[in-house]
Amino acid sequence: MQLGDIQTMFNRSFAYTFGRVKLLTIFTTLILCGLLVVFFRGLAIQAGEWITLSMTFLPIFVTIGVLLSVGIVMIRAYHDEVKGKPVSYIEILKKSWDVIIGASYFAIPIVLGYLILWMTLGIFVLLRMLPNVGDFFGVVLAFGPFLLNLGSLLLCIFSIAALFFLTPIIALKGFNRMLISQYLTKRLQQDLFSNTLLFIISILPFVLMLILLVISAQLSETLYDTSENPVYATLQWFFIMIPFTAFLTPTVIFFFNFAAESHVIFKISRDKD
Repeated sequence: MQLGDIQTMFNRSFAYTFGRVKLLTIFTTLILCGLLVVFFRGLAIQAGEWITLSMTFLPIFVTIGVLLSVGIVMIRAYHDEVKGKPVSYIEILKKSWDVIIGASYFAIPIVLGYLILWMTLGIFVLLRMLPNVGDFFGVVLAFGPFLLNLGSLLLCIFSIAALFFLTPIIALKGFNRMLISQYLTKRLQQDLFSNTLLFIISILPFVLMLILLVISAQLSETLYDTSENPVYATLQWFFIMIPFTAFLTPTVIFFFNFAAESHVIFKISRDKD
């Protein structure tokens, strides 16, 4: 794989990003996931920091599970588009239904893993709140919350990376756990650097757009104060979420397109070898 190959993959992924049906499908999906985020954020109003932490991470992991299922349809459609075949999203959905249902369970072990980290963190919080000896535990065991929060962040990165590597395999090869494990192991062993580089390229538009949107939202809050009423605050986040997801929609489609391109380029390289 050379720079010219990456350039071709990037340009082709971008060219097939702005399909009307794709944009509508991903936008609707992100809106539904955004509703979940807003709902959890509303529940976290005036809650303790430990509860707020769970309300922040849980929607992320659920969203990744939903995107994995939707990404299967997007990648199968993209695969047909690149080959010049007519694309029928209804037919793709019918043929992919069993695979989508199986892939949706991917989020369950991730959510359970995070809940274990979160509950373990709660033990440290309780120790910190003990009278007389709480300060002692807070100092001596400070490494515990640090490692648990680091584990939560690493779990987020792992989930997004799994979305990049697993979705095209499931979409194009089916939901065979043994086949998925073998293919993924061979791919990473073949060229870890190139796989990491392709993953960074795929997620870069999303990250840059997300940074701009977050900065814009924070600047807006300084000029346009959020209501102290929980109901009004939640409604305000909902209406901000709509353009938020609209701007993120093309970057999510590009992510899946580039994931499919990366899967195919490594399949071609392996076949040549």
